[in-house]
Amino acid sequence: MPYRRLPNTDAARIRAMRIALKKGKELPPYKVAFSAKTIVNLQRFLPLFEHSIQLQRQAVIAQYKKSKDYNELEKKAKIYLTHFIRVMNMAVYRGDMPAETRAYYGLPTNESTVPSLTSDGELISWGKRIIEGEEHRIRKGGSPITNPTIAVVKVRFENFLNEWNGHKLLIKKTLDYTEKVNMMRREADEIILQLWNEIETRHSTLPENIRKTESEDYGLVYIYRKNELDKADKPEAQGALLN
Repeated sequence: MPYRRLPNTDAARIRAMRIALKKGKELPPYKVAFSAKTIVNLQRFLPLFEHSIQLQRQAVIAQYKKSKDYNELEKKAKIYLTHFIRVMNMAVYRGDMPAETRAYYGLPTNESTVPSLTSDGELISWGKRIIEGEEHRIRKGGSPITNPTIAVVKVRFENFLNEWNGHKLLIKKTLDYTEKVNMMRREADEIILQLWNEIETRHSTLPENIRKTESEDYGLVYIYRKNELDKADKPEAQGALLN
């Protein structure tokens, strides 16, 4: 006798529940191979499960589509901040500005290296420091750094920051939907297990070949073991089937 294989994908779970629910609606109650309670459970759960999967997929697609814009704005913000710091450092190197100028931006006064802007956290932290530092320096009478000016840098940085906030919301939405679907998968598996147990119990008194066929009509999936397939492929087994 082949063994029963429970669904392990969302498509298979939905298919199993749809087939059983369709049978439950087509047959009179006394002929249905599972309980009225299970039918009610299927009617309640299946639409919610399908809708949650759809929302999760939509969130993933939206996040993927927006990632290109996000990456481009992140790249631009890094370029403009890096160029601004390098221009400032060149002015210090030429003697146009004192080394202490770097302190306005939270940079070491004795180093001309550009800080790491690899992560979003670093980019946001240094972006705020550089912009606030330059604006403070100008208010105190300092000459603005140009090419790029801090106004241009600020525009690029704020464009990135706005996109970053939107990107965070999309990520959270995707994670929330994914977590919800994961929880619903567990419930789906419990419902299908109960459903299939009831169906097999109802068909347990039937001959083996009829029992399998009747259960498959309700969506149950059976898999033959390798030794069972080997036996079925042997000439004597095929001859017996023909007889």
